[in-house]
Amino acid sequence: MTRVVLSGGQVFDGTGAAIAAGDIVVEDGQILEVGAGLDGDEQIDVAGLTVLPGFIDCHVHVISSGAIGVRGLHLPFSYSYFQAVRNLATTLDCGITTARDAGGADLGVRQAVQDGLIEGPRLRIAISILSQSGGHGDGWLPSGHDAPMFSAHAGRPGGVVDGPAEMRKRAREIIRAGADVLKVCTSGGVLSPRSNPRQAHFRPDELDVLVAEASAAGLPVMAHAQATDGIKNAIRAGIDSIEHGIYLDDEAIAMMLDAGTWLVPTLIAPSAVLEATGAGLPDAVVAKAREVITAHRESFARAVDAGVRIAMGTDSGVGPHGRNLEELALMAAGGMKPAAVLAATTSRAAQLLGLGETTGTIAPGKRADLVVVDGDPYDFTGLKDRIRAVFQGGRRVRGTR
Repeated sequence: MTRVVLSGGQVFDGTGAAIAAGDIVVEDGQILEVGAGLDGDEQIDVAGLTVLPGFIDCHVHVISSGAIGVRGLHLPFSYSYFQAVRNLATTLDCGITTARDAGGADLGVRQAVQDGLIEGPRLRIAISILSQSGGHGDGWLPSGHDAPMFSAHAGRPGGVVDGPAEMRKRAREIIRAGADVLKVCTSGGVLSPRSNPRQAHFRPDELDVLVAEASAAGLPVMAHAQATDGIKNAIRAGIDSIEHGIYLDDEAIAMMLDAGTWLVPTLIAPSAVLEATGAGLPDAVVAKAREVITAHRESFARAVDAGVRIAMGTDSGVGPHGRNLEELALMAAGGMKPAAVLAATTSRAAQLLGLGETTGTIAPGKRADLVVVDGDPYDFTGLKDRIRAVFQGGRRVRGTR
């Protein structure tokens, strides 16, 4: 096996520890050694640069290509899968070597990346989005037509369910389809015109059944949860992560701390919706996006101050792919220290996804998922443009230096 050493640079190991000089030896797709004065069969000079663990985005939708409104209804069904090829490559360009798809991507997409048919971050997939009738994932329109975010097909079970029995059956079908995580909407949302982000959805007995089925299959559950009561219901049910968390109050934050519940904030998402106002989005959607921005950022700042566990996620697919790293600046503006932001994008995100033993830090035995950046890695302005190389499993997938 060829020993490749990245030498002469600085290393941020992903734990939040201070950046320090060091060399990294990579062999057979894994990190073999980290230290000073290391040698190898091949040397890559990273002097003047900083090496970080591969970034992790815990909330993307690779099948979706932005909030395109009614225009999306005129695209052929399979078109989104070809867009996903571009979206995945664009995400990898950001240094994101692992991502969790929060609805849309099916087993075929994950396997295509895994088998090397297409380039992209390694994926954990939710496949379908569980919603009550009239909820965030229900595509019913007053005209009588149905326009779901992601239409059901053989590999993507429909997500609208009501009552414990339907919830149990659909959860099992999604698990059968190959999900790594189950996603449920415990509140309304911004992009669904007929739902209210301040209202809780699903009753406790329905959520209890979902968590029981996920636990039986050894899978976590993530909750699209914007309403205060919807957040609390998700925490009480034992759901692992709150996605968005727009209307957190002190009690909800205390509950998250007690339960160890994660927050995946997706701060960039409402702004991305507002930037897509020319896409034919309903007026109600645009109005909700404007309404939630301030509350969202205030809730995040309070969660940071309280010490809630946070992992980075962007909701890319609501906005354009490739802007993922803009989330880091928003997290820093919300009170997170730069080292904590980077940890939330590496080791903490890996912990949430159950991948902490294989990725998320630069340490012997971990996958050689690495990002090489120029300039101060704690300065998140223009971070994407300062990426000089990306390695995934030891293979250089971006950059020439």
